Amino acid sequence: MLTGLLFLSVCFLAYANGANDNFKGVASLFGSGTLNYRLALTWATLTTLAGSIAALFLAQTLLVKFSGKGLAPDELIHTLPFMIAVAGGAGMTVILATRFGFPISTTHALLGAMAGSTLLATSGTISLTPLLNNFVLPLLLSPFLALFLAGGLYRLWHHGPLQKPIESSMCLCLETTDSLALAVTDNTSMANESTLVPTLSFDQPEACAQRQAGMILGFNLDRLRDGLHFCSAGAVCFARGLNDTPKIAALLLLAPGVTEQGVIIAVALAMLAGGVFNARRVAETMSHKITPITHDQGLSANLVTALLVIFASKLGMPVSTTHVSVGSLFGIGLVSGKANTGVIASIALSWLLTLPCAAVLAAVIYLIAVGN
Repeated sequence: MLTGLLFLSVCFLAYANGANDNFKGVASLFGSGTLNYRLALTWATLTTLAGSIAALFLAQTLLVKFSGKGLAPDELIHTLPFMIAVAGGAGMTVILATRFGFPISTTHALLGAMAGSTLLATSGTISLTPLLNNFVLPLLLSPFLALFLAGGLYRLWHHGPLQKPIESSMCLCLETTDSLALAVTDNTSMANESTLVPTLSFDQPEACAQRQAGMILGFNLDRLRDGLHFCSAGAVCFARGLNDTPKIAALLLLAPGVTEQGVIIAVALAMLAGGVFNARRVAETMSHKITPITHDQGLSANLVTALLVIFASKLGMPVSTTHVSVGSLFGIGLVSGKANTGVIASIALSWLLTLPCAAVLAAVIYLIAVGN
C-alpha cells in the first residue's frame, strides 16, 4: 500500500511541477505576442517532454543527489514514509503556489520537504555541509547570475552596432512599398508605378530603429530574431525537463519493483498533464506581470536561462529553472526600466515561504505515514 501511495505522491508532485513550470520557457513568446497561449503551450509541452526523455541519458548525477543521499541518513531515505512525505510536501506546496499564480521552485520545495522530514525523523539531526554545497549555494547564486547575464546581453543587443540611436521622441519613416505585395494586381503597370511612390509613417523611435536595422545584406533580421526567440524558448523548456525530471524521479528509485526508465516516463507524462491543464495563472504572471517583454528581451532572457540550466544539469547542480527564468526577466526589466518591482517582491516572498511551507507539510505527512 505504501508503495502505491508513493507512486501517487510522486505523480502528484510531477503534475504540480508541470502546472507551475512548463510554461516558464515560453512566457516570453506569449508575453511579446509572438505566439498565442495555445501555440506557446503546445511548443512548451513538446520540448519539455523531449527534455524529460533526454534525462534518461544526461542527468544521472541529479538522480543521485535528489534521492536524499548525504542530506539524510541512509537508513531514513530507504524508507517509504520519508519518500512519501518529501513528494507530498513538495507537491502540495507547488500546487498551492500555482493556484495563486506564483512561479516558485520545485527544487526549493523538494529541499524544504527533505529538510522537514529529516529534522522530524532524526529529532533535529541533519547534515548541513551537503545541504549548503549541493543545494543552497546553487539556488541562491543562480537568479543573481541570470539577472546580470540577461541584463548585460540585452544591453549589448539593444545598444549594439546594428542599433541606430534616434534622438527625437517621434519620427517619420520614409519607405518604398514592397513590389511583391502588389504583384497580385491585374494592372501590372499600376503595380510598377506604385512601387516608385514612397510612403510616410509616423511612429515611435524604437519602431523606426527596428526598421532601419531590419534588413542587412538581404537578410531579414526580424525574422531571424523571431526564429532564434522561438528556438531559445524551446531550449529553455528542454533544459527544464532535463533538470527537473530526475529530481522528481529520484524519489521513486528506492521503491521496490521500479525501473529508472519506467519512473522517468511516468514523471514526464504527469508533468505534461500538469502543464496542459493547469498552467494559465503562472503563464499570466510570467508573461505579463513581471515586465513588458519585447522580442529582443525575450530572446536575451531565454538564451541566458537555457544555457545556465543546461550547464547546471551537466554538472549535477540542482539550480531552479524558476529562479533563473525570473532572474533573467527581472534583469531585462531593470535594464529597460519597466520592471514591476511589486510583483517581483511578491514572487521573492513566495520563494522565502516555499522552504518552511514544504518542510511543515512534509513533516505532517511523515507523521501520518509512520502512524499507518
